[in-house]
Amino acid sequence: MTADVPDVDVILATAGFDPDTSVLTRRQAEVLALRERDISQADIAEVLGTSRANVSKVESSARDNIARAKETVAFAETLKAPVQIDIEPGTDLYEVPDRVYDACDENGVKVPYSAPEVMKLVSDNAGDAIAGREIRSHLLVGVTSDGTMRVRSRPEA
Repeated sequence: MTADVPDVDVILATAGFDPDTSVLTRRQAEVLALRERDISQADIAEVLGTSRANVSKVESSARDNIARAKETVAFAETLKAPVQIDIEPGTDLYEVPDRVYDACDENGVKVPYSAPEVMKLVSDNAGDAIAGREIRSHLLVGVTSDGTMRVRSRPEA
């Protein structure tokens, strides 16, 4: 069955993978490149000369590294955002757009989102910090000068 497995070196070269600048190891990049092409873990294990359990572990680590890298970027963007709105637990999700708009108006930042879009962005990015319409833990909403919104859970003060 491994005859249908594409050449992972070609995939990585085409995508411009550089292990010196990536948060992924070469092995993690290889596994992800093949998994994104719907190659089974068993077939990847055969091609790479390892076990399916090892492929599973490598894939999990790679996805964790990607999630951490995304969180780091969101953190860095939030730090430089001229607008930062602290949303307290107990706040109704429907109050958030007005708080965002008011803070952005005070700072001369244009928000390119409608109120429903703001609420969806917040709820999609807040994870389990929102239940129904209630904000259950502190959130920090950052808005960059170009209007990009970042939502981060904030540790309790």
